[in-house]
Amino acid sequence: MSGPEPNTAVLAELRTLRERVPQLTGSLVASTDGLLIAHDLPAHIEPTGMAALTAAHLSLSHRLSVTAHGGGFQEVVVDSAEGHVVIYAAGWTASLTVLAGPGVNVGRLHLESRPAARTIAAQLSAITNSNRTDQMTDTK
Repeated sequence: MSGPEPNTAVLAELRTLRERVPQLTGSLVASTDGLLIAHDLPAHIEPTGMAALTAAHLSLSHRLSVTAHGGGFQEVVVDSAEGHVVIYAAGWTASLTVLAGPGVNVGRLHLESRPAARTIAAQLSAITNSNRTDQMTDTK
């Protein structure tokens, strides 16, 4: 992965998620504008391209949700013959994408991934708030 090192707490959360969900094959966290934050993906998947695809799908899903129900996006599940891709909102500025094999227990996947998305949202918010505080201190 090129660019800045991923937040270690976010990466640890991704690795813990993989350990907790049988048949989870990978995960990533991306900003809503498609920038890669952290990933735990298999080698055959290019992480920055996957982050961009996730952001595009997230944007469309959010628009569909708002148009149909007037509410915000929470998650979307893509099922295929070879497995599942699930995108969870991780706060307002990021998403958690998980990849799982076709035999995954989808209920268990949701049970583990939803709290992970909330934890990641809190971690990213804490980093953002810390950076703002640092910037305010530097300008004084």
